[in-house]
Amino acid sequence: MISRFAIAGWGSYRPREVVASLDLDLRHGQYPGWTEREFGIAARHVAAADETTSMMAASAARMALDRAGWDGPPDVIIGGCGVMEQPIPSTSAMVQDRLGLGRSGVPCFDVNQTCLSFVTALDVAGMGIATGRWRRALVFASDIASAGLDPADAKTRSIFGDGAAALAIEACAEPDRGICSVASVTQGAHHPLAQLRAGGTRLRVSEGYDVLTAGSHFEMDAFGIFKAAAKALPGVINRALADAGLAREDIACVVCHQASAPGVAHVKRLFAPRSDRVIDLFATTGNQIAASIPTVLAHALETGAARQGDAVLLLGTAAGISATAMVLRL
Repeated sequence: MISRFAIAGWGSYRPREVVASLDLDLRHGQYPGWTEREFGIAARHVAAADETTSMMAASAARMALDRAGWDGPPDVIIGGCGVMEQPIPSTSAMVQDRLGLGRSGVPCFDVNQTCLSFVTALDVAGMGIATGRWRRALVFASDIASAGLDPADAKTRSIFGDGAAALAIEACAEPDRGICSVASVTQGAHHPLAQLRAGGTRLRVSEGYDVLTAGSHFEMDAFGIFKAAAKALPGVINRALADAGLAREDIACVVCHQASAPGVAHVKRLFAPRSDRVIDLFATTGNQIAASIPTVLAHALETGAARQGDAVLLLGTAAGISATAMVLRL
């Protein structure tokens, strides 16, 4: 057992505006039904100007904290966004302030592993609880994919959605609850397959507006990513299950990154004949980057697809290329 904790609360946030695939058909100059047929998406939520990364995260976090009913603030706030609201300061510091804890002194920091950022943040929180550093932790992911999409790229414009989700976790004495195992791999040789070049130190103002604009659009080799991810997933799944002492049939549900319709379909094939255990929200959420996995987990907890005592598998891939499988006992 890597860490023992219980999920005390959860929450999620979806932006007010819903963009239907039929709207995208018109924008792309295609016939009605083209977007859904090509990319398997019916609708996704798109953030308005006032729905910033920290605003969405704070909304989800408030739900998680209200559900937890704690008598005080968490001991730590960890942000796991795929793309930060701004380079400095950390998004978690802005979320802390939005929660009314801006003068509380609660330590805040962000971790980043693109689409796997939330899983990594949860792992860090679990290790902090295991060592006794923290007793209660708030972990969130919030992403606005629509901010970095190239309007001329029909695929990326169609499959990505915005949203946020959060978990409130706390130490518990029950030995069978918490993170049972984690298996991860990164193949940095594939890093050009998915990238956002602007926003850091690679592209600078001195290079000109056109260069910064081009670098602000997300770039993706969809087939290359799928191929690399498909190759990496079986290994991390097998290793995580073996380390947890579990078999595939012991997993109550699979909470996977909603990367794309083919990506979720591939995960379903990996868990056949019980493919129904793989939660599929892609058609109505799209790829929410790091917010994807916690959004699915919040849905599973809300609907009862995942219950106390269940072993669930958090599974995903990320730019890098990275792949992670985490076995979580609720």
